[in-house]
Amino acid sequence: MTSDELQTLIDDATFDYAMGETEAAIGKLARATEADPKSFAAWHALAEIHFSSRKLDEALHAAEHAHAIDDQDLFINTTLSRIWMERGDKATAEKYGAQAKILSWKDQLKNPEEQSDGIN
Repeated sequence: MTSDELQTLIDDATFDYAMGETEAAIGKLARATEADPKSFAAWHALAEIHFSSRKLDEALHAAEHAHAIDDQDLFINTTLSRIWMERGDKATAEKYGAQAKILSWKDQLKNPEEQSDGIN
């Protein structure tokens, strides 16, 4: 599968989910992660869909795969924080939440003009 085909599959899965076709979305994302086990986007989307479906074990599994691919991504750290909070592990949730906050600060320091409120 080419990278364009992979991205199309992920986009199709996201659309399916938005249209209420959760199982179709999960199936497409499963195919995407099988085709490219290092696809951060596919694993993260799968984590979010499982989380919203209250399938916390599956969400955690997918989020951990995404985190292993890119542990410096603000959003996967936030996702992991949310999953751990729902699982009742506040300490682990706070660890990932703190990491997300640090990554957010780093981004703000690198791109201060993007963070401005428009007042010059």
